[in-house]
Amino acid sequence: MDNFTLKLQASDKRPLYEQLYRHIITELEAGRLRPGEKLPSKRAVCVHLKISQSTVETAYGMLSAEGYIYARPKSGYYVSNIPVRPARSHPLPPAPAKSETPLPRFDFSTGAVDTGVFPYASWARLSREAISNPQLLQRGEAQGDLGFRQALAAFLREYRGVRCQADQIVVGAGLEYLLNVLAQVLPWESVYALEDPGYRAAWQVLRSHGRQVRMIPLDNSGLRADKLRESGANVAFVTPSHQFPLGITMPAGRRAQLLAWSEEVENRFLVEDDYDSEFRYATRPIPAMQGLDGGDKVIYIGTFSRSIAPSIRAAYLVFPRRLLAAYQERMGFAASTLSRFEQQTLRAFLERGLYSRHLRRSANLYRKKQQLLLEELSQLPGAEIAGAQAGLHFLLTLPGKDEAWLVARAAAAGAPVRGLSEYCRDCIPPKSTVVLGFAGLKLEEIPQAAAALRDAFS
Repeated sequence: MDNFTLKLQASDKRPLYEQLYRHIITELEAGRLRPGEKLPSKRAVCVHLKISQSTVETAYGMLSAEGYIYARPKSGYYVSNIPVRPARSHPLPPAPAKSETPLPRFDFSTGAVDTGVFPYASWARLSREAISNPQLLQRGEAQGDLGFRQALAAFLREYRGVRCQADQIVVGAGLEYLLNVLAQVLPWESVYALEDPGYRAAWQVLRSHGRQVRMIPLDNSGLRADKLRESGANVAFVTPSHQFPLGITMPAGRRAQLLAWSEEVENRFLVEDDYDSEFRYATRPIPAMQGLDGGDKVIYIGTFSRSIAPSIRAAYLVFPRRLLAAYQERMGFAASTLSRFEQQTLRAFLERGLYSRHLRRSANLYRKKQQLLLEELSQLPGAEIAGAQAGLHFLLTLPGKDEAWLVARAAAAGAPVRGLSEYCRDCIPPKSTVVLGFAGLKLEEIPQAAAALRDAFS
């Protein structure tokens, strides 16, 4: 019992079995217990340390399971012949200094929403209903729960003109995740065409998968069909409802050109990101391009991040039927990345008409915000506005001003904005242009926010 000199401490917050377990490991690391040496019997340790036999059995069992000791039938426990690294003191590196970035006075980011319009009461009620269903604790379907997909398919048919059934829909946590799914389902040799300027995450996801990417310039109608043909791409990523960041709404003629391009060759597809389609201020919402597709060539993608909240990481992808077999083969084994409780909450939100009501309320508020902000910014001499007919952002151009100067001045005024060039890869953006989001601004603070920009840019 010479090696068992420890005294178990009642003041130690660790259980007694863990104190014994840690002591034996310390003895092994220090070389005071050698390979092949027999440990005291469990009964002897009980008597010596005045502890229960179950405490000793637990400690010995943990040591045996981890390979530190082994049992010989009718003989006892012995120290295993394993190399034990001597205990060393490794001080933790100092924690990096926290950079206290002050919050901006005014939020002109393009990713924010108005948290005041979030349907707190109804969302909490539906969430409580969902959490009371124990079946939602079980693993769900890979594509998402059928009930949610059925409700989503019905909504998309009625409000966006999307022609689909529940079996074509895959739901997941965020648009970036679905782009990863898409990169796995489409053939590895596919060449992707992306809008330039455009959504940066799409380029990053595709490049991380080693896919070939072609940047396609835009004109006043959106992605140029002639440049798409020249690119050699066979998959084109487009945002026809409200292009980000230029704010272009693709007219019917250009949509027809792109659909015709996709139908010319068997393995050509369009990926329609229906970005900001919920909010239009000059006209009624334009039906999705997917509903015009007669050749089963459009892959439709949407999300609830803009219409409800960015933290609601619910996004969905509608596959053409010709791609469903490839999805099942390559990705059908994976579980859905979206919580079943959140799916059930969204299902009820859709089926009970609460989402439609929320969209009407949100659109009315955002329309007021945009109109007020545009009125305030019209006082800037020479200010030009583009892309304001829909969505939650627009472009502000001040001819003669340098973009970098505008960005720096806005940041210094506590109202940071992004320059249009941040969203370009190969194209040369219009000079003197910044991107302004307005959803995160409170209605009552818009006059002060606009005044801050006017003072900064004057």
